[in-house]
Amino acid sequence: MSKNKRRQMRKGLTMVEIMAVMIIIGLLATLVATRVAGRIDEARVGTTKANLRALHNAVNQFRMDTGRWPSEELGLIELIEQPTDVRNWPEGGYLETTELPKDGWGNEFIYERYPESGRPFVIKSYGADGQPGGEDLNAELLSTDAY
Repeated sequence: MSKNKRRQMRKGLTMVEIMAVMIIIGLLATLVATRVAGRIDEARVGTTKANLRALHNAVNQFRMDTGRWPSEELGLIELIEQPTDVRNWPEGGYLETTELPKDGWGNEFIYERYPESGRPFVIKSYGADGQPGGEDLNAELLSTDAY
């Protein structure tokens, strides 16, 4: 067979070649997806810790200005809505936003007075599952540990 005839017969890819390319693309996509998913989880934990630090500092500033801690009944809402017993309320409240931040998984933070640690307060995130306890991504994150 001449060279020209062979070239004419070999114009497309065979099914085996196409399948090999698809398998390689699938393996590469899986590798990239697992690495990206790990980074997303790390970013959620980092965001949660940053929000815990900001809320912890805001609660401390509230205490310095008012002489009391936010009540457990009203909780963190006292940082953005002026309580009736507070006179020198800073314009805009104690946070840079008009809404309370949420943790990296979209759950609300829990404000607790007199936790087991003996400190005056703690702010918690229950982690990815939003439930107390857990391990790894489901572990609780505390404002007292966020520093």
